[in-house]
Amino acid sequence: MTNGTRAGIAAILLMWLMGCGGLRYSQVAPEAKDFHPQRIAVLPADTTAFPEAKGSIDRMFAEVLADRQWFARVTGGEEIGRRMANEAELRQAITEYLAKLRNVSYSDASLSARIGSLTGSDALVLVRVDYWNYTTEDDTKVGKVGLSVTLIEAATGKTIWRAGHNRASDYVLIKPDLPDVARSLIREMVRHMPH
Repeated sequence: MTNGTRAGIAAILLMWLMGCGGLRYSQVAPEAKDFHPQRIAVLPADTTAFPEAKGSIDRMFAEVLADRQWFARVTGGEEIGRRMANEAELRQAITEYLAKLRNVSYSDASLSARIGSLTGSDALVLVRVDYWNYTTEDDTKVGKVGLSVTLIEAATGKTIWRAGHNRASDYVLIKPDLPDVARSLIREMVRHMPH
């Protein structure tokens, strides 16, 4: 075996090992190394395609973030949702912010700062449910959960981190509980989140 062949094999193995254990997609802004929020708010999850995931995702994301003990305060999606129902100013700021983000891919700094001020948060976490179903993959029955997560610096509207990943649990007779699959996925994703 020549040195060139050995180097090629070593390079392929290194790339394969680097791919193991990572997220399907992850993008970290250079500013992440200097961003250490103390108070974080998880906005209510976008469960448009899978409304049955709504309560579970909002609750679990807040629980997993609180369990990590990285932040002095974690305000979850359920609490933000309750506050939106009672506070018109917060509801309007979040609704306008998310509409701009969804429709024109623009993170409006004045709106994110307003949301940060109203929720007492340094960072905002946006969660979208991409999968929440039972399906068949390669003749194997699976329960599948997929999430996309974005971490925003509230004061500037800057996207600090963006990631997407999914997890599938196969089964023969007894379907896996999708909230259990989701909790495992959230834990894995949060491990990669800048803090």
